Amino acid sequence: MPGSVLKDVDDLSSADELEAAESLICCIPTWNTGADEDRSGTAWDQHIKDIPTMNFAGKTVAIVGLGDSASYGDFFCDAMEELYTAFVQSGANLVGKVPTDGYTFNESKSVVDGMFCGLPIDEDNESDLTAERLKSWITSIQVKF
Repeated sequence: MPGSVLKDVDDLSSADELEAAESLICCIPTWNTGADEDRSGTAWDQHIKDIPTMNFAGKTVAIVGLGDSASYGDFFCDAMEELYTAFVQSGANLVGKVPTDGYTFNESKSVVDGMFCGLPIDEDNESDLTAERLKSWITSIQVKF
């Protein structure tokens, strides 16, 4: 993606920097397992509150979630859904949903209409699958960016 810029969400002064982007690939962990909100435990939690009030119409957004399917299999990558919902409310065009097939987990708020609402990655237990999952996902979304 020519002109792409990598930014740490902790370094954003406000969600306005997100709104200024032409398109976004967002990566979010789930630290607050079992929570109904503020699931990431990072700076994303504040931005998630601001995003629904912003205008992301016409902007393409994809989400990568980080989780641990063995230790937290009942909450696997839950924060991804919270970010997904915020961007849906803002009018963004969400891409990058993936099937749940091949993942080992019990429950996830990030399963929307039978698919993960982004790409879940589990480096703790399924690191051997990460490279192929990323490659396949990037191929599926790159025509949309």
